[in-house]
Amino acid sequence: MRVPIGWLAEYVDVPAGTSVEELDATFVRQGLEVEGVHRPEQVTGPLVVGKVLVIEELTGFKKPIRYCRVEVGEAVAGDGGRGGVVGIVCGATNFAVGDTVVVALPGAVLPGGFAIAARKTYDHISDGMICSVRELGIGEDHAGILVLGGDGADVPAPGTPAGPVTGLDDVVVELAVTPDRGYCLAMRGIAREMGTGLATTWRDPGSVSLPAWSGEPAWQVTVADTDRCDRFSMLAMEGLDPTAPSPWWMRRRLAQAGVRSISLAVDVTNYVMLELGQPMHAFDRDAVTGPITVRLAREDEQLTTLDGTVRALSADDLLITDKTGPIGLAAVMGGASTEIGDGTTSVLLEAAHWEPTGVARTARRHRLPSEAAKRFERGVDPEMTVVALARAAELLAEYGGARVVGGLVDVDTRGPVPPIPLDAGKPSRVAGVAYPRPRVLELLEAVGCTVDGDGDALRVTPPPWRPDLTDPADLVEEVVRLGGYDEIPSVLPTAPPGRGLTDTQRRRRSVGRALAENGYVEAPSYPFIGAAALDILGVADDDPRRQVVLVRNPLSEEEPALRTTLLPGLLTTLARNLSRGQRDVALFEHGAVFPGGVRSSAPLPGVERRPAAGELAALLGAVPDQPWHVAVALAGNREPRGWWGAGRPAVWADAVQAARLVAAAAGAELAVRAGERAPWHPGRCAELLVGETVVGHAGELHPRVCAALDLPPRTSAMELDLDALPPAEVPVGPPISAFPPVLLDLALVVEDDVPAAEVAAALRAGAGELLESLRLFDVYTGAPVPAGSRSLAYAFTLRAPDRTLTSEEATAVRDAAVAAAAAATGAELRG
Repeated sequence: MRVPIGWLAEYVDVPAGTSVEELDATFVRQGLEVEGVHRPEQVTGPLVVGKVLVIEELTGFKKPIRYCRVEVGEAVAGDGGRGGVVGIVCGATNFAVGDTVVVALPGAVLPGGFAIAARKTYDHISDGMICSVRELGIGEDHAGILVLGGDGADVPAPGTPAGPVTGLDDVVVELAVTPDRGYCLAMRGIAREMGTGLATTWRDPGSVSLPAWSGEPAWQVTVADTDRCDRFSMLAMEGLDPTAPSPWWMRRRLAQAGVRSISLAVDVTNYVMLELGQPMHAFDRDAVTGPITVRLAREDEQLTTLDGTVRALSADDLLITDKTGPIGLAAVMGGASTEIGDGTTSVLLEAAHWEPTGVARTARRHRLPSEAAKRFERGVDPEMTVVALARAAELLAEYGGARVVGGLVDVDTRGPVPPIPLDAGKPSRVAGVAYPRPRVLELLEAVGCTVDGDGDALRVTPPPWRPDLTDPADLVEEVVRLGGYDEIPSVLPTAPPGRGLTDTQRRRRSVGRALAENGYVEAPSYPFIGAAALDILGVADDDPRRQVVLVRNPLSEEEPALRTTLLPGLLTTLARNLSRGQRDVALFEHGAVFPGGVRSSAPLPGVERRPAAGELAALLGAVPDQPWHVAVALAGNREPRGWWGAGRPAVWADAVQAARLVAAAAGAELAVRAGERAPWHPGRCAELLVGETVVGHAGELHPRVCAALDLPPRTSAMELDLDALPPAEVPVGPPISAFPPVLLDLALVVEDDVPAAEVAAALRAGAGELLESLRLFDVYTGAPVPAGSRSLAYAFTLRAPDRTLTSEEATAVRDAAVAAAAAATGAELRG
């Protein structure tokens, strides 16, 4: 939605001094994403409104040239007594005497750096330029001059600055409107949001007094499907001047909103749609035959829409029909047979309220994302149908001379809107911000809701323009949104202490870490496969891997099932890397696979209540097993070549060794024997066993598989069921003696060039089995230690596993250690 700020200011009292950046921030606070801010190109110097007084046709030139006398008011100072009238040479012919135009006077600089100066051309002095929209930078039309109005029209006086008139001072904000905020696809909805966001007064363009149309209904209308159309309003007009142009202000606003100007009748319906949010359609009244009926399409019916396309209709398409058949695809696009043409003088204005989901289905079926359908599928205000007719009739009467004939047609079958129960304390509990009951009522009423009820038990009736408000959660969201998302504090929750990783989580991480440390690169893939992938691997029809679980809404029709093996995705990744120039590749993946089999269908419980125990059991029973597999794939060299040698190519034994790495990291031990299983080579396939249970396979891929996947010959792979490995045994620590230790300290004097490590090794060797620990705790030099030597002090811990050591045994160990150190290093016991 493109929102011109000047148009918005007609409905919202924007505080003085509010910048575009502040308006941008307000849009964002109201939950409307700003996609861009469009500023017109700058025009400097005198640019004024002028009135054409005289046109002199110049002859003798190859193209039409006109010399015009244009009144520009007092804007031209010191014009030598010309009375504010300037002469301008112009080649356009789409304006006449009495028309109001935009004049760039000498000294003005137009977009693109085009400077205007007085100059002689075609034998006349031209004191400026009469501008087109393209020259002003406000459009692409350069075929003719921008005419603001003719004689007698409500136009600015000559000399009025043209910037505000042409929109050169108007900034356009482009908004991304989410599907639940369809009311913001109109100035009426944007004005409500900005009035609330700026805390200022705003005026509802939909709050008007309706005229009292009299007489018989203008047309006979029947609504056959009231579920898809609960309100259909229509008004007839005649006497429309088919040559009457749309006023410039309307064309400018349509252009700013990204809508192309077509004709007065069509422009008025588009303008009302942008203003009130109610899409409308104008039929050529003389082309409509007989009563109008709103009904579903019949078999073999066709409709030629306004874009000239002949459309085969579905029985789900809702139509507007007359005696001849379909004349409009309801809520999406009108028919070509009743299109407003250049000679249309009588029109039927239609405004209705259509069921959103049906509109969405029709628009997508026919690939017609029209502006009307975009609004109807999001939901519009059913109260606006007659208001929109009145507004359109007013504009057509003012600018096209049309008048209303007959009375209003208004088929209204709507029922009352049920109120939504809401606990007044729920917004506070959800957002963590205190919203007292009066504040909740204030914010809900700002949305447009009607609130009643006693205490905290509220009954909230949403406004008709908010069909998205259906549940208490929707009302809570509105309270929080209007209260300000920035008022919600950013508080990190306190993480409760956990139990750490489970055994399964530790095992999976250990496996991944072990493979990565041994040169494998993890390459996860999507968990979907198709029959073609299993065919390439040569999986037999009776193989359990053929029993797949189908996904109801697959991302790809070629891969509609959950994988039963990791190899298709891993081998595809291997082939992709090889095709990109990689030659030595070692990949691994670990993840869940989903074996199929006979299972019951999963029920689809509703969201209005918690599923019953039986439904939960049925849901869980329909969930397939999800064992965790590990797979590797290798191609090229396993050991790279270099100055040390030619390298070593990866072979089947490397795949087997990868399986051993996985088992070791999982705390298990594998046995290997010859086996046979697709997609491996029959003579180079190993079964991986734990006890007598086969848990995986490894080896060299079959040559046909390598050829089908563009893999080099003798590519190797391994796949292992990690969940089939037994739990790791609990590690057993060394035995610990229950008898008391004997603690001894001794200091040895050694020469400075004797390493302390040699002394410690000699002491350990001499102490024998009774030494539990030895620690160097002090190094000393100085008196009384001789020069060139140092003192090393050691703490001994002695312990026997079966008895308490006596002092004699401890002394014997110490003496043996000292003797061994003396013999090995020349150490002496320090006195």
